[in-house]
Amino acid sequence: MTREDDPIIRPARPEDEHALAALNRAAWSPLSEVSPRPSAEEGVFDERHTPDQYLLAVLDGRVVGYVRQVPATPLECNRHVRQIQGLAVDDSARGRGLGRRLVEAACAAARAGGARRMTLRVLGWNAPARRLYESCGFAVEGVLTEEFLIDGRYVDDVWMARRLVD
Repeated sequence: MTREDDPIIRPARPEDEHALAALNRAAWSPLSEVSPRPSAEEGVFDERHTPDQYLLAVLDGRVVGYVRQVPATPLECNRHVRQIQGLAVDDSARGRGLGRRLVEAACAAARAGGARRMTLRVLGWNAPARRLYESCGFAVEGVLTEEFLIDGRYVDDVWMARRLVD
């Protein structure tokens, strides 16, 4: 039994696109993004970004968070590796542990699908995200120094990973 104010984590559906796009625009920040801010007309789903890649946090019928995880590459030889390629929590829902719940749900779904490893990339200056991932068991495996130029500053691309099996 869940409380009314307890968010649920569920797979995305095609009809979630509008809410997901709105959250994506609201959560956009140069702290975490290398791409330009999405426009109000931009959707989320296309041939490379499909609903089955997303898990959503829903509170009172409203999408308040998401995580996207995909195969790391299209190569058969590393089908055992999944990659988180997006995580966002609406400001109104922060402080509830949703980021952690979404990361853990993505890892559990990847494990259930046969993955042995989860990877991700995070900007070096995004200390809150790095702390979250570390608290979820991710470790830094590499750093591409000054990989991005954002707002006139060079920013490292930090690669992190976590084993999904013992």
